[in-house]
Amino acid sequence: MNSELFSILSAAAQGATPLFFAALGGLFAERSGTVDIALEGKMMGAAFAGAAVTAMTGSVLFGVAAAIGVSVTLAFLQGFAAITCRGDQVVSGVAINFIASGLTTTVGLSLFQQGGQTPALDPAQRFLPIDFPFREQLASLPVIGGVFDPLLASQSLFFYLIPIFLIAVGVILRSTDFGLTLRAAGENPDAVDAAGRSVVLTRYLALVLTGVCCAMAGLSISMSQMSSFVPDMTAGQGYLALTALIFGRWKPVPVFSVCLLFGLLGTLQGRYQGNALPIVGEVPVQLMQALPFILTLVLLAAMRTGGAAPSAIGKPFVRHG
Repeated sequence: MNSELFSILSAAAQGATPLFFAALGGLFAERSGTVDIALEGKMMGAAFAGAAVTAMTGSVLFGVAAAIGVSVTLAFLQGFAAITCRGDQVVSGVAINFIASGLTTTVGLSLFQQGGQTPALDPAQRFLPIDFPFREQLASLPVIGGVFDPLLASQSLFFYLIPIFLIAVGVILRSTDFGLTLRAAGENPDAVDAAGRSVVLTRYLALVLTGVCCAMAGLSISMSQMSSFVPDMTAGQGYLALTALIFGRWKPVPVFSVCLLFGLLGTLQGRYQGNALPIVGEVPVQLMQALPFILTLVLLAAMRTGGAAPSAIGKPFVRHG
């Protein structure tokens, strides 16, 4: 029983990892005042760029750099439409998603002639579970081994970057001049402008950080969980990440908790799809497939975000005077 439980928790943590990085990226954008519907597109672009460049060059470093470059470029494109041109932020975000979906498939088909899919990467070119030293000795310990081997030792580098990113984001937002300016740009951009700071520059820099986080999310899918890029492989995870961001009230730790919940639901969906559940019995396959999205609707319908959302989110900044 414990073995199955830890197996489920391990899979849930893997599923939560890309959601968390994407949600963290959205946190930067939205705390600065920019609605970020485009998390999905940036994840997809990064997932493709990382896998494609790694497959072509054989270099993981080049693949990571390409993923960050593509994701940040899409973030700049989003910023140009939403910040510089003051366009509708939801519409521009959806447009980025469509652009990423179409371009990744088209470019992939042109480069590799595999229906938009990239070639499978060798194990040495992927972010596989970390091979810890003394793993066998730790696994043999009475208590630690029961948790370490099935749960912690099966995670990739991205999972272990999560606490680092959590601490870093907390420090940036609350203890740095840039973080304070970023939060103020999402709450009272006129005050930021009156203080001699650039609201536009602050929001662009926030989108750059969003692009980096979304690159981590995309790479964790195409080069860790899988060995290649498949068209539309993000499968709505960007939207789930945005839901986690909203339900977590734009705070890193609660957002991570919601991502874990979504990861758990995704794991249960895959594990028990078509099988009988304890006590409940057999559940229709369609219901299991829809479970994460049903929860999304329930959470959004039930929650109250009053006072949590940045006051100026979604409002283009117009300088007066």
